[in-house]
Amino acid sequence: MRFDVLNLILGWTLIALTLPLVLCGLLTVWLDDWQLAVYSFAIPAGLSTLLGTLMLSLGTRTDTTERLRDREAFAAVALVWPIAVLIGALPFWLGGMFVGPFTPDALMVDILRGAVNSWFESMSGFTTTGATIISHSMSPNCTPGVTPDCIYAQPRGLLIWRSLTQWFGGMGIIMLGMMILSRVIGGGMALARAELTGPSLSRLRPKLKQTAFALWGLYLFLTLLEFSLLYFTGAMDLFDSVNHALTTMPSGGFSTRDSSIGFYDSFLVESIIILFMFLAGVNFTLLWFIREGEYKRAFGDEEFRNYLAYVLVAASAIFIALIASGYSITRAFRDGLFQVVSFATSTGYTSSDYMDGSWPLVGHLILFILMVVGASAGSTSGGLKLLRINLAFKVAMRELVRIAQPRKVEQIRMNGEVIEQNQIGLIVGMLFVWVGLFFISSLVLAIFMPNDSFESVTMVVASSLGNTGPTLGDYGPSETWESMNSGALIFTSVLMWFGRLELLTAVILLHPRTWRREKRIHSDRSAIALFRRLIEEKEERNSKDDSK
Repeated sequence: MRFDVLNLILGWTLIALTLPLVLCGLLTVWLDDWQLAVYSFAIPAGLSTLLGTLMLSLGTRTDTTERLRDREAFAAVALVWPIAVLIGALPFWLGGMFVGPFTPDALMVDILRGAVNSWFESMSGFTTTGATIISHSMSPNCTPGVTPDCIYAQPRGLLIWRSLTQWFGGMGIIMLGMMILSRVIGGGMALARAELTGPSLSRLRPKLKQTAFALWGLYLFLTLLEFSLLYFTGAMDLFDSVNHALTTMPSGGFSTRDSSIGFYDSFLVESIIILFMFLAGVNFTLLWFIREGEYKRAFGDEEFRNYLAYVLVAASAIFIALIASGYSITRAFRDGLFQVVSFATSTGYTSSDYMDGSWPLVGHLILFILMVVGASAGSTSGGLKLLRINLAFKVAMRELVRIAQPRKVEQIRMNGEVIEQNQIGLIVGMLFVWVGLFFISSLVLAIFMPNDSFESVTMVVASSLGNTGPTLGDYGPSETWESMNSGALIFTSVLMWFGRLELLTAVILLHPRTWRREKRIHSDRSAIALFRRLIEEKEERNSKDDSK
């Protein structure tokens, strides 16, 4: 492991984080007060800058930018997230969203619990999970029986930071780094491959930095467009429109209201959010093709057709189930379509309480399937992704055909192109790891949550790995995750981290070879080989000069 490369990437990430922290600090001065801005954002920004500078000045070499390999890329991407989460948690803790060191008359045990809550909220934000701990019992800004809406009672600046964690996490911290710091860090393809595990990375421009600019430009445009549409509905004010636009496109689901989108009870607002949640679940490469006018290439994509059919079939099934349960046609259509798109894209917004007893069991089962599967590869959604499920199904069908016709040779294809065997192996490996991790995590979480039901424990694990947020069971749309103990919160936050990196990148950190130091003999051999090559090149030039 080349630790100087890790220091380079992590150091620049810490320095880059100071920009949104300073921005939110200035907004907090305007929207709240200057003292809160100092506690919440000035201290984290200073700490992030200091740590980043130390890493760059003391932990790197003059040739570090040329030493990036896949091993360092995967390790750096896996480590960037918890470091960003740690810095991102400080505004919540120091700013008093949860009990922190500046909370009056706070006990040490409450301060420590506040630190865990802040870490969880930050991880839920950066991984775009959308689960929250904000509640009357956990936030000193809410008084039980007095404060009607606990999330909305939080300082404006902290809520904007909370939404920004999802917006930056949606497209990926590394993708942002490739756009801004590609000349400094280098190795963009290796970093992108580490963050976007599987066959979901496409070049839209000759250089990867240009591709990152294109994707982030499209991401920003769609965010601004949604903000404009939400604001001009009149149902949302400027503050709510900004926050919901920031948390829809990353398929995050953080709302400024306790009852999420259901608070507004507006068909127009729900329709706009459904549209942008659906777009967030589409491969961003296809959205770029649409922008460029390549409609046939975009709408002819096999995964997109599967995604469209998948959403329509699930919405139709839930619509019929709700009608059979006594819902009106209008209510069944609104609630069913909204929750299907929200779960399929792992956004986690809710327009109604689907756990209030009025939804049939089949509706809950469909939502669970949507939560596990997710949407398209190359989108901001979580879950296993339709592309992988589709390819795994094709592999299974090929093996069944081989039983009947052993001599038949059949290639696995996607959009008419043959999928390489190493990609198929990666997909099958990820599915196997997901299933194994799901069962092991359910057992571990059951130890932390001995009084919860089987449904609640397994749904929380699926929600964390799929980065969905509100789930089924006791942690549905009307409940936060406040009743979990600190151990359960820390464990589920790790699952969110694994799920955001699609498991394999994070699992690489657990492999002993990842952290094995390079032996000096290797560097000596490299130096000798370089010296010999230089001598040979010099002799070749001399021989050419002599021949002239």
